[in-house]
Amino acid sequence: MSKHVLITGAARGIGAAAAREFARMGWNVSVHYRDSERLARALVRELEGLGVRAGAVQGDLSRPEQARRAVEQARAGLGPIDALVCCAGIALPVQLLTDTTDEQWRQVMGTDLDGVFYTLRAVVPEMVARKEGAVVTVSSMWGVTGGSCEAPYSAAKAGVIGLTRALAKELGPSNIRVNCVAPGVIDTDMTAFLTQEDREALCGETPLGRIGRPEEVAGAICFLAGEQARFITGQVLRVDGGMVI
Repeated sequence: MSKHVLITGAARGIGAAAAREFARMGWNVSVHYRDSERLARALVRELEGLGVRAGAVQGDLSRPEQARRAVEQARAGLGPIDALVCCAGIALPVQLLTDTTDEQWRQVMGTDLDGVFYTLRAVVPEMVARKEGAVVTVSSMWGVTGGSCEAPYSAAKAGVIGLTRALAKELGPSNIRVNCVAPGVIDTDMTAFLTQEDREALCGETPLGRIGRPEEVAGAICFLAGEQARFITGQVLRVDGGMVI
């Protein structure tokens, strides 16, 4: 029987690329979205065309009741959740900490960190009861090193890494693996604001000499969720072209 993965923030970018890769591997996929219903439902049709079952679930993960409802909808539609990929995230414009408002801080923390916690809290009990499961969180290279003028995002993504490592220890005895990927500069909507000059500079700072593609991060996510990584937990896999060494 095919396994079931729930991917948060799956309507676009890295989440959508991961959904396609899981489907190519034969997994059934629950595509979570917050606002991008059209994109999510188009992706579901695309995944079904690959011969797997797929469904779209909606929710603002910064709200605990909506995160719980999204998980319940995924489970009701496609059965027990074998893997959870926490990919939903937002970023602020590059700005000084002192220019960051209370609302902006809570907005980033609410989606990028609280949303991971709320989703995990809704998924984990079932995995513990079944004594199996895999979780892959998505942080950022800024969660590892910190990024100037990106303090809220860096703080939230560092929190994701700490949460990942803590849960790897907590859930390991229940045969549940918890790992993290920390992408570098990836060609998604989140980096669309970069100028050509910015992109060339970033390529120059990257040993592999280019910006990454969503599919390259998706491959790492699927590896960590799959059987080939069955003795790997608590790890942060940087997919950044060597920018952070």
